[in-house]
Amino acid sequence: MSYADVNGLSLYFEEHGSGEPVILLHGGLGAAETLAPLVPVLSRNRRVILVDLQGHGRTADIDRPLRPEFMADDIAALIKHLGCERADLLGYSTGADVALRTAIQHPHTVRRLVIVSTPCKREGWHPEVVAAMDQMSAQAAEAMKRSPVHGLYARLAPRPQDWPVLVGKTAELKHRDYDWSAEVPAITAPTLLVFGDADAIRPAHMVEFYALLGGGLKDAGFDGSGRSHAQLAILPGAGHYDILAHPGLTAAIAPFLAS
Repeated sequence: MSYADVNGLSLYFEEHGSGEPVILLHGGLGAAETLAPLVPVLSRNRRVILVDLQGHGRTADIDRPLRPEFMADDIAALIKHLGCERADLLGYSTGADVALRTAIQHPHTVRRLVIVSTPCKREGWHPEVVAAMDQMSAQAAEAMKRSPVHGLYARLAPRPQDWPVLVGKTAELKHRDYDWSAEVPAITAPTLLVFGDADAIRPAHMVEFYALLGGGLKDAGFDGSGRSHAQLAILPGAGHYDILAHPGLTAAIAPFLAS
């Protein structure tokens, strides 16, 4: 367990195993330990680094809005802090936004990229999910104290009283429109997209995202020579909120990272 001083932030991270580095990035209102189900398999032959993003878990907030673009700069700085030229990145939901932006903004730092359960533009979410995001506000913080995410925050945060700040910043983030479609085709790192078949992302967008990476645009051919550097996995019986515990997740991730 350590902290890295990056971009005015004291960024918490912890390491498991040894080998080539892979950095795991959690979802919004979560913390590094929510990715614990992935650690036993990945740490068998990898140096697994779990991170608490800005204002989450053990990483105290700073006077800066929550933006995937800013947090991507933090991850690029962490890779340098760790003494690595580059690392594999795996992100879930908001953490996947951060991983995606890192690959876009700092392509030389990312070897392989795993994006779990997030779209590359806001309208990729189901409409009812976007509507729920629009309704989120800092005023929800008190009611959310009865939720498991608050219990996690209260146990880990250096300033548990900042819970309303995190909820307010998260609401502001979720209200923002974004579309990274024009930047996705320039990603050079081999990329695996993982979704559940009952995810919060529209299936049509899953395919659109995959095609932007060059996937599925033509037959790979008998010898596989036409295969793109992107892969797509849709896990049966998985939704946005339980995909991290799905047994098919590590089954998809481990061979991709080992390639």
